[in-house]
Amino acid sequence: MNKALILTDGKAGHENQSKAFARALGYDFDVFEIHFKSKFHKALSYLLSRTVGLLLPELFDRIPEAKSGDYAVVIGTGSGTFYAAMTMGARLRTKCGVVLYPRGYRISHFNCILAPAFDNPKKAPNVIEIPANLVAADEAFYEKGVAAYRERTDVEPEIAVIIGGPNKCSTMSVEWTRQKLDEIFKLPGKKAVTTSRRTPPEVEALVDSYPWDYKLIYSKDHFNPIPAFVKLAKKLYVTAESTGMLSEACTFGSAEVIALDNLNPGPHKFRRFVENLRAGGYVDGNRKVDLSAEFAKAKDLLK
Repeated sequence: MNKALILTDGKAGHENQSKAFARALGYDFDVFEIHFKSKFHKALSYLLSRTVGLLLPELFDRIPEAKSGDYAVVIGTGSGTFYAAMTMGARLRTKCGVVLYPRGYRISHFNCILAPAFDNPKKAPNVIEIPANLVAADEAFYEKGVAAYRERTDVEPEIAVIIGGPNKCSTMSVEWTRQKLDEIFKLPGKKAVTTSRRTPPEVEALVDSYPWDYKLIYSKDHFNPIPAFVKLAKKLYVTAESTGMLSEACTFGSAEVIALDNLNPGPHKFRRFVENLRAGGYVDGNRKVDLSAEFAKAKDLLK
């Protein structure tokens, strides 16, 4: 049975990484959204895992109607799915693999853990460290994205810019953005930009005022030019809080990827993420993420 059961917390960023993991393993998959009954039940899951080792499906609002033999592996990404993945793995008598480090749970309950370096994972035989987030896209996705982009414009960007927005570990001001864009506009070559749903209105207005060869202002147009930027640009600037976009840019295409550092001071995970990519030559360099060896090890662990 070459099929995976993906347990999702409903967050697209987590679910897409689980799908990418399943595809890398060569499995088709079913997706099932699962949630703890309450914050108390989630807190109890940590205690049960670390102490007595109990795996109780009763902690969730519902569980999949599946039986042993239906799936070759159970996969989850994120803290809302870790306990569910190991519980369903035990219930179905199959292997379980998770993405991101399941801190607080008994590590031995997982057959395989794909842990980004920024999670500071402990060394263990079932822990595989990876430099970036998993990306669910493939070459066909990018071919389609480039074709859609070329239906809109004939601009072949040499320099492309992806602007996200602030979060708990980053800021984005008009002054900071102007400084970065002024530096970019000193460089020769055709320039393209896209903002995102998280970009503050005042920053979007500033971006809109520059003489781009191509621009996508998200509040005006929801078309996604990022696949084309990734494949066509020679230099690709991405705001540093956009970990998913940085992972995508460092995995696909051939552009030099540069992180526009809008991160707040401190040793938080976003800072660790960018610095690890920079140390590996994936950011501010041309090296691309290749996880073939890591996926081969994961397949062995999940046989």
